[in-house]
Parts: sequence; C-alpha cells; structure tokens
Amino acid sequence: MQLNQLETPALILDRVKMDRNIARLKARLQPFGVVLRPHVKTAKSADVAKRMGTPDTPITVSTLKEAEYFFKHGWSDILYAVGIAENKFAHIADLVSRGAKMTVVLDNKETATTLARFCRDHTLTLPVLLEIDTDGHRSGVVPDDPALLDITAELERTEVAGTAWLAGVMTHAGASYDCKSVAEIQAIAEQERAGVVQAAERLRAAGYAAPVVSVGSTPTAHFVQSLDGVTEVRAGVFVFFDLVMNGLGVCDQSDIALSVLCTVIGHQKKKGWLITDGGWMAMSRDRGTAKQAVDQGYGVVCDQNGTPIPDLVMRDANQEHGIIVHRHDASLTPMFPVGTMLRILPNHACSTAAQHDGYSVVAGTDHIEAQWSRISGW
Repeated sequence: MQLNQLETPALILDRVKMDRNIARLKARLQPFGVVLRPHVKTAKSADVAKRMGTPDTPITVSTLKEAEYFFKHGWSDILYAVGIAENKFAHIADLVSRGAKMTVVLDNKETATTLARFCRDHTLTLPVLLEIDTDGHRSGVVPDDPALLDITAELERTEVAGTAWLAGVMTHAGASYDCKSVAEIQAIAEQERAGVVQAAERLRAAGYAAPVVSVGSTPTAHFVQSLDGVTEVRAGVFVFFDLVMNGLGVCDQSDIALSVLCTVIGHQKKKGWLITDGGWMAMSRDRGTAKQAVDQGYGVVCDQNGTPIPDLVMRDANQEHGIIVHRHDASLTPMFPVGTMLRILPNHACSTAAQHDGYSVVAGTDHIEAQWSRISGW
C-alpha cells in the first residue's frame, strides 16, 4: 500500500528516523555506563519497543494497562513510574504472581504504610523507589526534606521476602521542558543528578541499600554532562521526537519520525485557509510550542513526502477540521487542490500518538511497509 491509498487522518511513523533517534540516545549514554530504561508510554507499541531492545530490556510505563500489554509481549522488568495508589496494589500483586518484576513509586508516608501492610498481608515482595523532587516541577520529596526518612521508615532497608523494600530513588526533570537554551538544559540535568544522588546518600547513611538511582527526561538525557552516582536513565519521546523537542534544540525537524497524514477537503480563500480532515482529534489539543520562541500552532505542515513547507502551520483546529494558514500572511497560503495529502508534525508526540490506534510505517518513501498497533487507555 502507498500513503495515498490510506483513509485519513492516519498516523505515519518513519522507521528510519526512529531507528536513528534510538541509536543516537544509546550512543550518547554509552560512555556513562548507565542503563537506559526507555519509557514506553510514548509509543505504547511492542513493535516500537522491539526497536529499542529485546524483552530483556528494562522498561518504564505510566499505566498498568501498559504493564499488562508489555508483560504479555515478553517484557518483565517494569517500572510503574506514577505514584502508586492503593486501588492498584492488587493488580501489581497479580502481575508479580505471573512473573513480572514490578517496581513502584511513592512519595508519602500514607502510601508507604498501606503498601507495606498489603505486602505483609499478601506475602508480596515489592521493590519501591522514592520519588525525589529535584526541580519543583511535579510530585516528590525534596532531597533534604526530613520526611525522606519518615517515609522510608515504613519500608524495609533491603530486600526481604514478603515485604515492600526501598530499592532506591527516582526523579524526573520536567523543568527541562521549559528551558530556553542548551546551557539551561545542562544546568537542569546537573541539578537533577545532584539532587537524586544526595537523596540516595542520605538513605544509605540511614542504613538503606538504595541500589537504584534513576533519572530521566529526553532533554536532560541528551545534554547531561555527568551521571556520577546514577544507575539508570529513563526517556520516552526521544524515540519519535516532536516540535517541542525541536524548539528546545534537542532535535532538528528532520529528526521527527511521527506525523499525521491528512487530506485537503476545502478552502476558505478569503481568509487564506486550507481546510483538512485532520483536526484536534487527530493532532491532540497539545499546544506545547505556544510558550516557546516559535509557536507552531497545532503542527508544522509538510508535503506528502514529509518535507516541511516553509511557514505553513496548522494554526487552528476543530474536532475533525484542521485550519492551515501561512504563518505570517494568510494571503500567502498556497491553495493546494482538494484531495491533496499533507503531513503534520506534532507538538507532542505522546499526545498525538494517543489519538490513534496504530502506525502506518514507512522508511523514507511513500510505501507503507507495515502496520503496527498500539494501545491506549488505562
């Protein structure tokens, strides 16, 4: 099948670009001697995950549906990297009973207490990572907070059968997404590393083994200068990249492996609008580039081959209609004929991919070499 035979909108994945992106991060991290634990929430696809490594590769997930899916496809070393809630304990226990090596995350005494009790009551041996807040971006305990030891006092110091035990610490440098320069990303990367290592050292001084020190974000993974004291790096969107990563200077637009194929279905010539059948239900509502130096609207417009068309963006979107306009002057919008197929580069690959149930895979041409499914939901 060729691209022009697809019903639109459709999610297009360039395998060549994806493989290059994966190889780039692996090469970047190799000198540091750390484990790459990719975050599969971006792709939610076993076919994509296979390009990152065999099922022996440790992975990160953001939903237990992802954990189930990847476990059924052969992956067993799984970090569920969202603060665990009591209503998920039984599901975690079931996965472990079937052979999954699950690790969970928490950042408060209440959850530590209830999880420890559950593990004792159900003879469940479960490694736990304490989430550390290294940038004020999200959840977690700051490295020097006295609560660090209060929380972990509810957990075993080392692995003991039938208990929840403190396996280490993890953090996510979400503030890196707000950086304005590579130098700022490098500074956040060092702040991330230093903070989580400090937390690990406090725990070890208190008698906890804390063997795992886990950091992660795509920007910091690409620009970090030291990973001393870190054991693993998590990153997700690196596999596809997107316009936010491009705006941060992490990648070029030519590295973006994901796009949405849509079709011109009409014009509003007086307004300088091209109307397509790909609205925000195809692209998502994510406007992550709006706070960057260059606002890309809902996405950068490319021709059917994936080559960006200068200054053409999806400026607005309804549920099933995309409005494409010249960035600076609507009178310069090229009025492509009805039926013309265009590809839109997304602001945020994770949220755009989440709007679709699979990938049409190409390798730099119009030929579709495979259809890869993906999951969604919780």
